[in-house]
Amino acid sequence: MMDTARPPVPPFTLETAVEKVRLAEDGWNSRNPEKVALAYTVDSQWRNRAEFVTGRVAIIAFLSRKWQREMDHRLIKELWAFRENCIAVRFAYEWHDDSGNWFRSYGNENWEFGEDGLMRKRYACINDAPLREADRRFHWPQGRRPDDHAGLSDLGL
Repeated sequence: MMDTARPPVPPFTLETAVEKVRLAEDGWNSRNPEKVALAYTVDSQWRNRAEFVTGRVAIIAFLSRKWQREMDHRLIKELWAFRENCIAVRFAYEWHDDSGNWFRSYGNENWEFGEDGLMRKRYACINDAPLREADRRFHWPQGRRPDDHAGLSDLGL
């Protein structure tokens, strides 16, 4: 059974791959696990660091735990490569823990999509670096990154 299509759909062009990456960034910056989970197939398979997650229910639980721990999460994603139904991105996000310690997390993700545009596989490699609050670079209200905010390459990250 197919879920509702989630455009843009494969095969990707440069323009549609860039659009898909920005839509994913916007979703994750909403910090709404139920909304984010709708971009994935009901049986989507993830590897996030050393954690393996399968299915939307598990994705919602995972993201709920993540955003309780990683407070004030601000994320920027950037297209790295694409072909047909696959996209690779690099990303960085800033967050703090419940003690006020700030971090910048860096990584890359490999995505595979079904023909409906829903992501069926997501493999993420992530490293965390301590960050002084004075060195933060991602300043915008919760939600979508403003269009005029610099991207990763512009920030030299």
